[in-house]
This record gives sequence, structure tokens and C-alpha cells, in this order.
Amino acid sequence: MWWQVAPLLLTVVVAGCGSGSSPSGGGKVPEVKEADDLPMLPIDRYKLGKRATKEFDTARDRLAQRCMVGLGFADFPLDPKPPKSSGSSGSSLLTLRLSETPLGPLDLDRAKRWGYGWAPKASPLGGAGPKGRAMTDKEYAALYGLSSSRAPKGGCAGQGDRQLLKGVEDTTHMWAYPSRREERLEKAVAKEPRLRKAVATWSDCVVDKGFKRYGNPEAARKDKGWGTSRDGNTTHTEREVGTAVADIECKRKHNTLGVWWSVMAKRQRADIDRNKAAYEAVRRDLDTLRANARSIP
Repeated sequence: MWWQVAPLLLTVVVAGCGSGSSPSGGGKVPEVKEADDLPMLPIDRYKLGKRATKEFDTARDRLAQRCMVGLGFADFPLDPKPPKSSGSSGSSLLTLRLSETPLGPLDLDRAKRWGYGWAPKASPLGGAGPKGRAMTDKEYAALYGLSSSRAPKGGCAGQGDRQLLKGVEDTTHMWAYPSRREERLEKAVAKEPRLRKAVATWSDCVVDKGFKRYGNPEAARKDKGWGTSRDGNTTHTEREVGTAVADIECKRKHNTLGVWWSVMAKRQRADIDRNKAAYEAVRRDLDTLRANARSIP
């Protein structure tokens, strides 16, 4: 039910930029040409992870469906679309221009076609919307506890969440602490001389290719000159496409993402060492959550 994103999931869906393993040796700089080349960062161990997130979502949907059937909604789908009265197709409520890496895109083929945007009518996340039928208004009310019916507190969705979170000592800390620490470290990393030098080299490279100078890759990606359509997509102008291609080519040539990863990983390892108790509390609660999700047949 991704069209109805629960607040607790907002910090779950991103659990690492790539699928690679951490390179051996604390100071080693990985070669990053594609988003999947980015190794996991130390803090990623304290996030739910892509696989566990999928297991959590599946368990959540199954629990909600069983509850709804128990309330008399015999054909309630596992993965429903929102009610037609909501005016949403269910594909996505996000209009943010999302990025595949912390320093913007690395998909050169996509950039050559769509710049910093995506193919028209495609999801910016690259995924499909709910597969089930649209809920009725009555089903929606029971699912989220919006009526005075015999639905449990918070609706069937709320009941399922309580079951999945059983035994978790501090839900807020589990979801929010790693992301808050990461956000704080990102600000410090941006000031690191080694990364500043790498970004300056990237910027010079983009200029050498005939495009505007930007302070960093995110500034290029978020340039207001690219325009924004109703769905959050860019307008794919010739200059936008050219800039996006130059951006990626320069990041690849100078391994900007590899340097960023090396600097960030060092900061994160130090932060984890300083705050072991807080991080371990997150890990314990995540282990409980994963076990709960896997116990749902």
C-alpha cells in the first residue's frame, strides 16, 4: 500500500545506495561508475535494508488484508489502490525529484534521453503502483480507522503495525536515529577538504565541457532552469540533457562518488564508535522487527 505511506516508513525505504560490500581497509577509495558500485556505508547496518523492507511491507499488507476479511470485506485485495473518490491513481504521491546517489544521477543512458528527469508517464522511482483494485470509501475508513465501525484502533493498518512493532523498545529511535546522525554527518562531510577538492575538480570538468559552473552536483540537478512539470518531472531541454550528461561523465572520470564514500565512511565509523549504545539499541529493535515480519505466514 505504498500510495498511503505511513510516517514510520519514510525513514525505512532508503537503506543504502548500492549493493556492494565495504572495501577492505579504512582509507580505500572505491571506484564508482554506477550507483550499484557504491558500497554499503557503516550506518546502513542500522537501517532496515531493502530485503527486510520488502518483507516488512508484505507482512504489513497480509495482516491488514486478514483483518479486513475478518471485518466482512471478503474480497479485500492484498495491494489495493486508493478509493476513486481520492482522485489518486496510487502510483505515487511523491513529486520530489529523487536522486539515485547522494551526489545525483550516474545513469548515463537515462541522462542522454531525459536529463535529470525520467521518461514521461514513468515513475521517478522506477516502480509500479498497487496491483489490486481500488478500495471503496467504506473499506478505506475501516483500513485506517476513520469511522465508528467495529474496526480496531487505528484501523486494520494500525493493528497490523502494532503486531509488527511488538517488542520494539523505542520505535521513534529505531526509525529516526540513524537518519538524523547521517544528516548531521553529511553537513560535516561537505566541509571536508578532500571532498571539497574532489567537487571542485568535478565543477571544473563540467565547465570544460561547455556548461555552467555549479558548486556541487546537487546544485546542477536542482537547477530551476530545468523547469518542473505537474508530476515533478523536468522539461528535458537540450541544455538540461547536456548538463546532466556532463555531470555524470565528470563524476565517473574523477571518481567523485568514490571520494565522497571514503570521506563519509570514515566519519560514520567514528560516529558509531562514539555512540555505540545508541546504535546498538537501534540494531536490537530492528532485529525484533525483522523477526516479527518473518513470522507472518
